[in-house]
Amino acid sequence: MIAEIEDKEIKQIYQTSIIQQTAYWSEVKRLQGVTSKAFNFKTKIADLYVDSEDSAYFIGDLLILIQAIDQEHSIAYVPYGPEIEPSVENQGYFLEQLSESLRSCLPKNCIMIRYDLSWESHWAKDDDCYDINGNWLGVPDKKIQEIRFNFNTNNWNLRKANTDILPSNTIFMDLRKDEDSLLGAMKAKTRYNVHLAKRKGVNIRSLGMDSLAIWYDLYKQTAVRNNFFLHDVSYFRIVLSARANDTLSPADVHLLVAEVEGKPLAAMFLVVSANRGTYLYGASATENRNYMATYALQWRAMQIAKEKGCTEYDFFGVAPQADESHPMYGLYRFKTGFGGEIFHRMGCWDYPLDNEKYKYYTSMEFKNQSYHLS
Repeated sequence: MIAEIEDKEIKQIYQTSIIQQTAYWSEVKRLQGVTSKAFNFKTKIADLYVDSEDSAYFIGDLLILIQAIDQEHSIAYVPYGPEIEPSVENQGYFLEQLSESLRSCLPKNCIMIRYDLSWESHWAKDDDCYDINGNWLGVPDKKIQEIRFNFNTNNWNLRKANTDILPSNTIFMDLRKDEDSLLGAMKAKTRYNVHLAKRKGVNIRSLGMDSLAIWYDLYKQTAVRNNFFLHDVSYFRIVLSARANDTLSPADVHLLVAEVEGKPLAAMFLVVSANRGTYLYGASATENRNYMATYALQWRAMQIAKEKGCTEYDFFGVAPQADESHPMYGLYRFKTGFGGEIFHRMGCWDYPLDNEKYKYYTSMEFKNQSYHLS
């Protein structure tokens, strides 16, 4: 199926709306001390899609992060890649062939390839996975997922990972609509809050590197309030300062803050890549939440994305369904209010290159869920 695979320069990674598959993201990771590699692959179009008889070849690429897990071993992590999404029936076989082709191109101490797939979940359109009110019930048992995904493979070697690293559920906004239509599609309370923030004098402006402390103070408040892992300020300095303007796949990064009379109330990172604007990180003050600054911030981010030529806006992470017990339910309620479409991704899938070491690694990973690669 994979006719050819070859190394390529990071600078030559094709333009894509998936930030994590750009040269920009490779530069972010390089500055964080993570090595990355890029590859072209070539395959017949007819091998990708079940209804196609096209004998022409498709040439795609993917960015792989080489993550050391100890002094002797590493794993290959593919964030939201590969971008090309074959027919459901061919996906497992395609990944199997791609993995075997990549095997000799990866470090000898690499024990597995982890694909963090942005492809739509096989169960997203399965009626049995929804309740009578249309709420998604989620994916079936891990073993059932593996049986379905390994359909048509030779080795049945694809394994559902213990955890997803990047968000596997998100909301996409269609920015091809005019602003009145976007506002009209919002839930009434969300639309009211957008207008309320404006009436209360909430102002949105861009921050530069010299104002990163404003972001970080709001971020620390958010981390304490929600009890999540706190990145060092250097992490965000890299995201804001990384440049890939001399490549085929740069990204445009905006750090936006919502203020009232000069007092910061909320902030976010908007990253524009190809035709997509992505809400990558967000934070808000613990006090003065009645100003609805987060609503004004999201609305302005969508407007900026439209001005930059984007056709879609990615909210980058929600709970999979309206479950009040889910730790991300608050984000679900907030983000769904803007009227976009929920999208369920396949999440992380592993292809072991050394089965014994893979089993040991995943057993340790299961015990320590705090380990992250993104």
